[in-house]
Amino acid sequence: MYAIIHEGKSIDKSFFELLLKNIGLDKNLVNFYGMGGKSNFFKKKNFRYKDLKLDIEREKIKKILFIIDSDYLENDAKYGGYKNSLREIESIQNELNIKNVSDTFIAYDRNSEEKEGYLESLILSSLPQEQEKCIEDFLNCSDFRAKTHDKSIFNILYKNGYPKAPYNFEHQNFDELKTKLIKLFEEI
Repeated sequence: MYAIIHEGKSIDKSFFELLLKNIGLDKNLVNFYGMGGKSNFFKKKNFRYKDLKLDIEREKIKKILFIIDSDYLENDAKYGGYKNSLREIESIQNELNIKNVSDTFIAYDRNSEEKEGYLESLILSSLPQEQEKCIEDFLNCSDFRAKTHDKSIFNILYKNGYPKAPYNFEHQNFDELKTKLIKLFEEI
């Protein structure tokens, strides 16, 4: 068995299950650990880590992939941004003594020079420009609160706006994530 530790709950898990299926990997070989908010990744005493450590000790989990959002430096000086996210997640992996069986994927908008954003930004960056602009234009003229940071709004608009082809997993912006997932399933 393998572990994917991710933000959020069921929405993110569903996305990763679809991606695993798309690349021919068995989702039933993965234990998903939904951490909720990003800050929960950095709490060494989080109950999810206790479960994970126990599963590693019992040899139920061989390898782990942490999937975390980059977010924005301006919104969180400690955990926001690619460099801070990477530094902090590597720190917790070291503190938990699981670095040797862990890998990390940081989700961000692949069109962002600063490597900022989140999983939904990555998904939107895989859309053709006219479709991405359509969603952004709708958000700009809507009355949604916190529309630049509410990831669930992006997800709902994407799924409802493009229901026949909800994710373009063949897009190059998913290549790094797919590579890390394939690597997760490789023998040690």
